[in-house]
Amino acid sequence: MFWKRKSKKQDGPEATDSAAEAAVDDTAEDAEEAGETEGAAGAAQAAEAEKSDKDEKTEKDRKAEEEDTEAEADEAGDADADDDSEDADSEDTDSRDDAEAEADRDTDEDSDDDSEDGDDEAGTSDDVFADDTEEAGVTGPDSEGITRVRAAVTFEFDDEKFEYIGNTWIVRADDDGVIVIDPGPDAEAVLEAVGEREVYLVACTNAYAPHIESALKIVEETEAPVALHPREMRLWRRQHGAEHRPDYEVEGGGSMTIGDLQIDVVALPGTSPGTVGYSISQLGVVFSGDTLRKGEPGMVGNTYIDYTTQLASIGESLLTLPPDTRILPDRGPATTVVAESKNFDSWV
Repeated sequence: MFWKRKSKKQDGPEATDSAAEAAVDDTAEDAEEAGETEGAAGAAQAAEAEKSDKDEKTEKDRKAEEEDTEAEADEAGDADADDDSEDADSEDTDSRDDAEAEADRDTDEDSDDDSEDGDDEAGTSDDVFADDTEEAGVTGPDSEGITRVRAAVTFEFDDEKFEYIGNTWIVRADDDGVIVIDPGPDAEAVLEAVGEREVYLVACTNAYAPHIESALKIVEETEAPVALHPREMRLWRRQHGAEHRPDYEVEGGGSMTIGDLQIDVVALPGTSPGTVGYSISQLGVVFSGDTLRKGEPGMVGNTYIDYTTQLASIGESLLTLPPDTRILPDRGPATTVVAESKNFDSWV
């Protein structure tokens, strides 16, 4: 607020001057008041503008805070989504890992199964006597010193004739001698395969003709003894007469040492009461005669003489040998214990 001192009253021009001065003073005062009023109004407007600015700023701040809050919420949502995605990815990965592990196990099992089948097939296919061809001739010797002589057989049984290729086996006993098992019809082929070696023994699995036919011819040339089960003597006499008896009677459970080999006699009744097999564990082989051939029990002609007894002989005496034992029969290719064990249930 401006203030001024009042002047003394004057007459005439002075008075006019004073009046003018007063007018001026009043005008100035009015101007001052107006200025004060305008200043107050300006201050009010400034205050209002400042308030408006503050309100606007507050509103902006509020909006900014809301936006920040929304942004934080979005970030949190994105983080949760990322976590969910990571969890889903982890679950998918775990599922894939489990599936791959299961597939690997299945593959390993299949691989193991294939490996076992492969081992069975390899064990037979590596055998030089595993061929399915049936032609007369000589095969071997193999790595164990075993030779096979095949010859054409004509076998008469129950008034019928059966023709096939039969096996005679020559086994190296030591450097000087051999064992002949089941001498068939071709004595010359057998003696040629024996060569200069001595025949220590002629061993017969039973006395059907294909198993003993050339026995006496070989004995005449080599003076070798003959081994046969005593219950086969009747059939022997039909072929060779009563005057030429076998030198040794063999029965299941017995054993012989010939050269460097120990030969165990295996009782195999069924095709005939006195049928036997000859097992040589040192060589991992068993000579089964007509009891067991590859894939089937052997028949006499086209007949099973005593099928139940024959199956018992196969199951209890042959298939109880070590699984990798080779089975060398009177006809057909070689097989193994493990291969025929898989077939046994289908025969019962």
